[in-house]
Amino acid sequence: MFDGFETAEVKTGETAVFLRRSGEGPPLLLLHGFPQTHLMWRDVAPLLARRFTVICADLPGYGRSGCPPSAADHAPYSKRTTAAGMVRVMEHLGFRQFAVAGHDRGGRVAYRLALDHPERVNRLAVLDVVPTGMAWARADADFAVGFWPWSLLAQDEPLPERILSTNAADIVDSALDHWGSVPETFPPEIRSAYAGALRDPRHAHAICEEYRAAAAIDRDHDEADEKAGRRIACPVLALWSGKGPLNSWYEKEGGPLGLWRTFADQVSGEAVEGGHFFPEELPEKTADALARFLLKD
Repeated sequence: MFDGFETAEVKTGETAVFLRRSGEGPPLLLLHGFPQTHLMWRDVAPLLARRFTVICADLPGYGRSGCPPSAADHAPYSKRTTAAGMVRVMEHLGFRQFAVAGHDRGGRVAYRLALDHPERVNRLAVLDVVPTGMAWARADADFAVGFWPWSLLAQDEPLPERILSTNAADIVDSALDHWGSVPETFPPEIRSAYAGALRDPRHAHAICEEYRAAAAIDRDHDEADEKAGRRIACPVLALWSGKGPLNSWYEKEGGPLGLWRTFADQVSGEAVEGGHFFPEELPEKTADALARFLLKD
């Protein structure tokens, strides 16, 4: 995996971000979701590195990145704080402006990055995600069951931390097998790598803090932006699972594209006929869709 990619660790204040980098051309930051790490891009990144300088980062608290100290308001794990850290990562690498693509939790960091730092992000791709505040505002029984990490991992410590750290392999298997559509996409070494971080109590706590932030301070930030009329300035690509709930839950509001158009004017996208983890299930199709969007005049 990641042949030809160099590794680095970049200090971002109170923590450090682990990343892999390769390629030449316009810079592209790739951000992962739960319960994954940067390894989710293992088949997509080499394809994109033929045309772009690709940076695959572990979000704080995930994978090989550090775990910032937590706080009562969960601000150290807010998407705003994480986005600011990613700006510092890209600056350290020599990139003042760049494109960003994020899947799941990484998509939430990515769009916050575009909202808070419009001068930095020239293109944004969000994969199988809708804005956090909008998702919570429309939450119902289907949401509670289908997106169980949102409510479970946002509970007060230490219960969710213990669930993650003591049942890491089962949680990873459940997520990959039920939200994905091709279980064989995830070989034992990948499942083991994803579970490894969850077993570490520090990382389990950090991941729960990220979900607590999403249930509280991240919602506040989204709602304040929506009320103030703040919008994403750059072109946005939204891709979502054609076999997942986003393909049907928001039909009355124009689906994911309709929701993203409340935050941005230049929005395009489509459903991808894979499961939630379609970047791992369909890497060539995912890489092609991203490249076409990023290279469009």
